[in-house]
Amino acid sequence: MLGELDDDLRLSPYTGWTRAHWAALADRVLLAARRHASASHARISFPGAPGGYGPDVDALEGFARTFLAAGFRVAGENGRDPLNLMEWYAEGLAAGTDPGSPERWVRLDEHDQAKVEAASIALVLHLTRPWLWDRLTPGVQDRVVDYLAPAIGAHYPPINWIWFQIVVEQFVGSVGGPFERGDIEAGLALTDGFARENGWYADGAERAYDHYVGWALHFYPLIWTEMAAGDPAADARRPVYLRRLERYLHDAVHLVGADGSPLIQGRSLTYRFAAAAQFWLGARSGVATPAPGMLRRAASGVARHFADHGVPDEEGLLSLGWHRPWRPIAQSYSGPGSPYWAAKGFLGLSLPAGHPVWTAVEEPLPVESHDYHRVVSSPGWLVSGTRTDGIVRVTNHGTDHSHPGSALTDSPLYARIGYSTATSPVLAGEHAEHPLDQSVVIITGSGEPSHRTGFETLVVDRLPTGTLVGASRWRAHWVDPDRTRPDHGYGRDGRVRFGPWIHLVSAVRGPWEVRLVRVSEAGDEQGVLRVGGWPLPGTGRAGEATATATATVTNGAAHSRVTGGGGLDASGVTPAEDASPLAARILVPWCATIGPARPGTWYDAVVFLGGREPDEPPAVRRDGAATVVVWPDGTTDRLEAPLMTRTNGPSVGVL
Repeated sequence: MLGELDDDLRLSPYTGWTRAHWAALADRVLLAARRHASASHARISFPGAPGGYGPDVDALEGFARTFLAAGFRVAGENGRDPLNLMEWYAEGLAAGTDPGSPERWVRLDEHDQAKVEAASIALVLHLTRPWLWDRLTPGVQDRVVDYLAPAIGAHYPPINWIWFQIVVEQFVGSVGGPFERGDIEAGLALTDGFARENGWYADGAERAYDHYVGWALHFYPLIWTEMAAGDPAADARRPVYLRRLERYLHDAVHLVGADGSPLIQGRSLTYRFAAAAQFWLGARSGVATPAPGMLRRAASGVARHFADHGVPDEEGLLSLGWHRPWRPIAQSYSGPGSPYWAAKGFLGLSLPAGHPVWTAVEEPLPVESHDYHRVVSSPGWLVSGTRTDGIVRVTNHGTDHSHPGSALTDSPLYARIGYSTATSPVLAGEHAEHPLDQSVVIITGSGEPSHRTGFETLVVDRLPTGTLVGASRWRAHWVDPDRTRPDHGYGRDGRVRFGPWIHLVSAVRGPWEVRLVRVSEAGDEQGVLRVGGWPLPGTGRAGEATATATATVTNGAAHSRVTGGGGLDASGVTPAEDASPLAARILVPWCATIGPARPGTWYDAVVFLGGREPDEPPAVRRDGAATVVVWPDGTTDRLEAPLMTRTNGPSVGVL
């Protein structure tokens, strides 16, 4: 269906995609889902092993998440419904809310996951009210209200889930059902506390920054203000939410690669093109900037990235995976219906064909028009985009999905030093739990590397030359993890041993990072200091990896290297099998001390990720207490000792 459409390079010179391409993608996904529906359509059970919550929850997810796509599809056509989506899903609503039906849904007071899915059901019923809700029989309407009503007064985790309660109660109240105004007010007050500087939100009280910022924490506030339009509380909050979204989107468009890849960081990556939702939300909400043509470029780029890599598959299905099916990318609770939260990426279809986001000519992404160095202070990220290869890189000194001073295992989704649009952290196997890629660790005599979760952010800033600089420090620690508790991708607690303090400074310019490391004398554990670089997919070809004075990986599309300065005299490239969603084999370059690290000594390593063979690396030398870096473009930076040690973390003020 999608392949029958020609690219429109006049309207969309970067992706070729138009509204027709998006509609065809949605229709393909929706029609494929029908083949896996129960007799009355209430349950959609996609093939694959059940998720951690069991097949009943999986089947509810299959209904509710594809229902999102159906709702956006019909709302944007003002009720025109050639696929008969509303009638088809109406049958499912009738059966799923019938307590006596063999297809009945898991209730909100039976399983917490139903609280998530209920929000999608309520949202679509709001968006399609004239064509679905208003045509349901009074009996079915009453059953839907009864199904949603357990949200009232229920416990929801104090994270993005609070919005699920707000959306459900807002809808139920709008159709004359019971709701508790106090729940909504308390939820709004709680979510106000998620707001951070420059339009960012944290997913709760922790340093939790990921794609949920866009597809949940911005998405629901503005959708709720639409649902509650006319309510003074909603009308007063909407300008605040809009201002935050607009500022956030200026960062978000800098986090998409030229190939359309979103940043490969954070949990729920299997939702894939849900990452486009934030850009459509900007268009739907009427932000002044970024321009509609750039918003569509970003959104269509994300979707086309996956379509060009075989997503959905030849049967029109979304697997647990990234490009290919790859189960380890999912969290423990994910099932075969979970990937369909990708439907949030279809939000743009809720906008009619004449909307400016569909009629404007695509504009280039920032990484397609210029090189940039951007400080994103709330998550503590240094962002470097390079036009020549279209890669966006993040150096992370502020995100670990935890709190300063905690002592957990590192989550590869959050606590690595670097993330990019061209690489994936190692997510499975030995090196997922024992950090290798994008890490600075102390390795004990048993060979176990330390963790950094709980680090303190010291500085995230830009030098007058434009070079980015970040610093953090942490107590190296080793954890015997408690595996009796579920792991949602945040890192585990357990019995902890502490080692020395590690102080890390990153200077970032273009594809290069100069990494300065100092180890203290404190702690019971001492050992080898190792610096890990960017993980690249392997090709199996001869010469793809070398380790002499420099550890290098090249696969034809990208190059990764680590060069150790004085004292980091060992180097190597370590393979990891079936450890990444990008390829069956990953190669990680690294350098290390030959013996235990010398306390109080500044070590330096140069880390590179780019689309071509690098030029001469930056030159690094010590000058008394300072470090001088001469970059390949001739720029010189002098990193003085106060800059490298001061505590000046990112602000947490609220716009």
